[in-house]
Amino acid sequence: MNEPSDPPPYFQAHVFVCCNRRPDGHRRGSCAARGSEKLKDYMKARAKELGIPGIRVNQAGCLDRCEFGPAIVIYPEGIWYRAETTADINEILTAHLVQGGRARRLMLTEKDVVSKS
Repeated sequence: MNEPSDPPPYFQAHVFVCCNRRPDGHRRGSCAARGSEKLKDYMKARAKELGIPGIRVNQAGCLDRCEFGPAIVIYPEGIWYRAETTADINEILTAHLVQGGRARRLMLTEKDVVSKS
C-alpha cells in the first residue's frame, strides 16, 4: 500500500514475463520451454512500436505458475495472463495497457492454481 509521502511510481505498469527454464521432462514444465523468451522479446518490441508510455516489460525468473504458462503478470494491478502466441501478446497489450481493461480470455484466475499436496 502506498504512503502519501511515497514518490510517484517510476513506471505506470510493470510487466513480468516468466522465462524460467527447467530441465526437459520436468513434471511442472517451464515457461521458457513453451516459448516465453521469444514472446517477451516480441512484447517489448511491440509495446515500443505502439508507443505505450510508462511501461516496462521485464524478464522474470520463476513466477510459480509454470503449469499455466507462459505466465505474465502486470503490476500495479497484479493481473496474471497466459500467452502462447504473438496474437495473445497483442491482445494483452491492447486490452490491458492501451485501453485499460482486461484480456479476459487470457487471464489466469483463482481457479488456475496448483495443488500444494
